[in-house]
Amino acid sequence: MMIEDLGAVALWGSLAVIYALGALSVLSFGLIIERAVWFARRRIDLEALIGELLPLADRGDMKGAATLLGRGRSVEAAVLAEALPWYAAGPAALEQALQAGVRGQRRALYGGLNFLGTLGNNAPFIGLFGTVLGVITAFQQLGADALGSMDNVMSGIGEALVATAVGILVALPAVAAHNALQARAMQVEENIARVGHLLMAQLERARGREVG
Repeated sequence: MMIEDLGAVALWGSLAVIYALGALSVLSFGLIIERAVWFARRRIDLEALIGELLPLADRGDMKGAATLLGRGRSVEAAVLAEALPWYAAGPAALEQALQAGVRGQRRALYGGLNFLGTLGNNAPFIGLFGTVLGVITAFQQLGADALGSMDNVMSGIGEALVATAVGILVALPAVAAHNALQARAMQVEENIARVGHLLMAQLERARGREVG
């Protein structure tokens, strides 16, 4: 009875796996496009920002610095604007504020990456599962008709292998997008750290001038 039930599942399982992979592929591409647009809208000219922000902060023009950062849509500008009120409190306070700001943005920065990583790692195995089910169906057909043509069995196995190919095709763009988006998110964090360290160095220099 159990073998018959398994055979019934295998009969439709291979096709169901292909449909499931197709649906996951649509979700994957939708997420990739959404993430690409999200990052594109928050692109920043970091060198230009540094060139304008540091002189304002050095003169103590916090209002001008806040206005400058408020004009940008980037994650870097948002985190720096949130940390800016702590500038006068010194390097240590500014560093803590920047770290808190980065943590607050990580959900937005890394959103969807878990899904893409999981899909990229597991889609080939899902496809392989569909292939196994298809092979089971092909051999069941051979057993039911021992005199049947071997060509039909080989054709069934060939169709079953399509599930593995689909699984690999779904996995490849998911893995590539996961790696690219993760690198982009990490670059944003690096940008924030760079500007933050420049601001902290500037504070230290100002304190040195006061002592001198």
